[in-house]
Amino acid sequence: MQYGERLGSGTDPGRAEPSIGLIQTESVAAGYQVADAVAKVSPVELLWARTVSPGHFVVLFAGDVAEVDSAYERGLEVGGDSVLDAMQIPNVHVDLVPAIRGPRQLELDEALGIVECRGVATAVLAADAAAKAAYVDLVEVRLAMHLGGKGFFLLAGEVGDVEEAVAVASDLARSREALIHQVVIPRVSQELREHL
Repeated sequence: MQYGERLGSGTDPGRAEPSIGLIQTESVAAGYQVADAVAKVSPVELLWARTVSPGHFVVLFAGDVAEVDSAYERGLEVGGDSVLDAMQIPNVHVDLVPAIRGPRQLELDEALGIVECRGVATAVLAADAAAKAAYVDLVEVRLAMHLGGKGFFLLAGEVGDVEEAVAVASDLARSREALIHQVVIPRVSQELREHL
């Protein structure tokens, strides 16, 4: 998948800190309205404003904490009953936005963890929590595209760290009733590595 399809062609991932917000709407039309309102009310950067499976719309934006707070509140207000899910992270892990952009080129000599979630917001929240919980690297965060609206992420590191990160992320997703499945693969085969 091309960079522009994943996170917006003009996005500098380094600018996605210290805060991000996400609003998912059931209506595509309402989603465009939310994206416009978010961009107008505060000087945030739209990282992602697009349709996703199954016919929803996701707006992902970044900026300073106060800017994102203001944009988030306005987006929820404008989205109204069309808002399906939403989330905000005030201190984003440095690996999160690059992992949303696409697979990061990392050495995968140890364990691989995968957490699969119902919903885009939960996948983003869980990936951030996992990255903060242990010494792991986020490899990729996939959101809704060709996934029927689901999200999942891959992380890598030593087995104990990956197990801890996956457990934290799974607990978070479970608390939102959005955990589908989680896996830890202790030693990733060379054949699988070539497909990551």
